[in-house]
Amino acid sequence: MKTPADPVRDYLSAVEREACALPADRRQELLADLAEHIEVTRAERPHATISKVLAELGDPRTIAATALTEAGNGTAAASTSRSDGAPARRGKVHPLVPLLMLPLTMAFVMVFPAQPGPLICFLFRITGVIFLCTSAHWTAVQKTTGVLLAAVVPTAIIATANLSGGGPTAGTPAFLTNLAVLALMAGTAAWLWRARRV
Repeated sequence: MKTPADPVRDYLSAVEREACALPADRRQELLADLAEHIEVTRAERPHATISKVLAELGDPRTIAATALTEAGNGTAAASTSRSDGAPARRGKVHPLVPLLMLPLTMAFVMVFPAQPGPLICFLFRITGVIFLCTSAHWTAVQKTTGVLLAAVVPTAIIATANLSGGGPTAGTPAFLTNLAVLALMAGTAAWLWRARRV
């Protein structure tokens, strides 16, 4: 008699097969992290289908390739344990930091449109992007999407508005443009917060 398919077990088995070149302890840690992430996501979002949760995690081959690359660079060992034997925290910065830095820069520019407000915001935005890209809480696809929606597109919209003569002090049109950009950045930050690996 054929047993019903277990998508989670199949997914984890696929990751394990793809990551067979990893040391056994690192491979087991990777599988445990993925299983925990799946469990937490299902608890936080009970209406999400298991296929959607697994799709958000990414392709098993990509996950294994990333883990193999990290292990090859020696970063895997450094990220999994400290010198005293205790497990290290995932990521150097709390995931909320870049998610707050990106939209708050836009709010700051709306409040302080004159120099040096925009320059300070640009530096904060770059820092937020760096924190986002170096975090262990998101997949490469999620990081790329986050950078595009929370930094690149807003910067392009604001630059276009400034070059077209509107500028930050153009009144209602500039204010509405800034509000739309702020909404895009805040929405992206909320999506990244929900999609993060715990």
